[in-house]
Amino acid sequence: MANAVRQGGSWLRAFDEHHPPDPELIADCVHCGFCLPTCPTYLLWGEEMDSPRGRIQLMKMASQGEIGITEHFVRHMDQCLGCMACVTACPSGVQYNKLIEATRPQVERRFGRRASDRILRSALFKLFPYPRRLQALLPLLFVYQKFGMARLVDSSLGKRVIPHRLRSMATILPTVHLTRRDRPHAAPYIAARGDGTPRRHAGVLLGCVQRVFFEDVNAATVRVLAAEGCDVVVPEAQGCCGALSFHAGREDEGLTFARRLIDVFERAEVDTIVVNVAGCGSTLKEYGYLLRDDASYAERAAAFSSRVRDVTELLAEMEPIAPRHPIDARVAYHDACHLAHGQGVRKQPRALLRGIPGLDVVDIPEGEICCGSAGVYNLLEPAAATQLGERKARNILSTHPDALVAANPGCLLQISASLNMQARPLPMLHPVELVDASIRGVVPPALEAARRQPDQAARSSS
Repeated sequence: MANAVRQGGSWLRAFDEHHPPDPELIADCVHCGFCLPTCPTYLLWGEEMDSPRGRIQLMKMASQGEIGITEHFVRHMDQCLGCMACVTACPSGVQYNKLIEATRPQVERRFGRRASDRILRSALFKLFPYPRRLQALLPLLFVYQKFGMARLVDSSLGKRVIPHRLRSMATILPTVHLTRRDRPHAAPYIAARGDGTPRRHAGVLLGCVQRVFFEDVNAATVRVLAAEGCDVVVPEAQGCCGALSFHAGREDEGLTFARRLIDVFERAEVDTIVVNVAGCGSTLKEYGYLLRDDASYAERAAAFSSRVRDVTELLAEMEPIAPRHPIDARVAYHDACHLAHGQGVRKQPRALLRGIPGLDVVDIPEGEICCGSAGVYNLLEPAAATQLGERKARNILSTHPDALVAANPGCLLQISASLNMQARPLPMLHPVELVDASIRGVVPPALEAARRQPDQAARSSS
């Protein structure tokens, strides 16, 4: 036990005493291998230690003092996307998600990362959880895109002097429109349409990246909920939910965000908390577990989590009352990992979309395999993320869709970048945008713009 330390007659294992990976959960794994075909990193490299059962074995060895939290150990943990496909596939019910979520804070507390890694991680977490900071960055991003600076990043010089991780960030940027940056996301209160008692008193989570780069999704969410008879509250003081922080092992930071959000939505006095970001929703539903040690918040967090619904989940629970108009299109539906595996929400978005007349909804081959986004994974592990994105793009294109539909902004950005790299772009839509367009009797703007492009090309060539 060279990696353990003897103190007071007992061995201190690699992990500290604050919520280490639970030995009972580790013991649930019988190493059957059912997880292997669904694990993205195992599919890429065929390396046992980059599979769920391999990582669980490393956790077991570290907990028993056979190995320490070394660079080798950390590398295999970092390369996990946390997609939870293995949780869905496991016949033994192994809660791998809880094991990796317990291991990553241990890594952050007990392992000294290289300076370059610390700087990048610090920069990401000083930016992404803060919408106002993201908003302030938009003019710079607009200039970058407007004046073709991306060509410099992609040049041979750029590839030599700009770190790969930074170049990868540039590839997934959405198109920035400064003319829209001051438009309000939603009024604080929107009354249900129609007469009678409102069906729900719903509070909407705006998200961080969502409210800055995908404000149309938030606007569509509010309109659809109101059209379906819900009073809608959009708490103005809401901040980050902490999902990115928890996913990266920044436990204290995530807990701070969680407590603040609970306070905000308690003041709003809503009966349902509606989320349109899969990664956020998965974390919100775990608040009760994450805050289990906090005497002031444990019960409140559990009550909060019990009220959380993905927007597609909520709409599927309610009998639709707003008429749907046809949308003639073929769309490929992508299961966001934190919606399908994290929340078990699979049938509801499909049923919601198939309730739109004229809409053909197709599944994607290898639908259970992550696209490579996984929070900030595509920024921290761009090589693996790029391979997974390319794989996802090929599978999407094999279905010959008019558009791609996914319920998570990270997935939309990642897949869009992957399709663009193959010179096969597609319109990217959230399910609620299609429902909103159907209720309003319009064609979604992204779909309409894509349909105009062939006509514009034909006119310019004539």
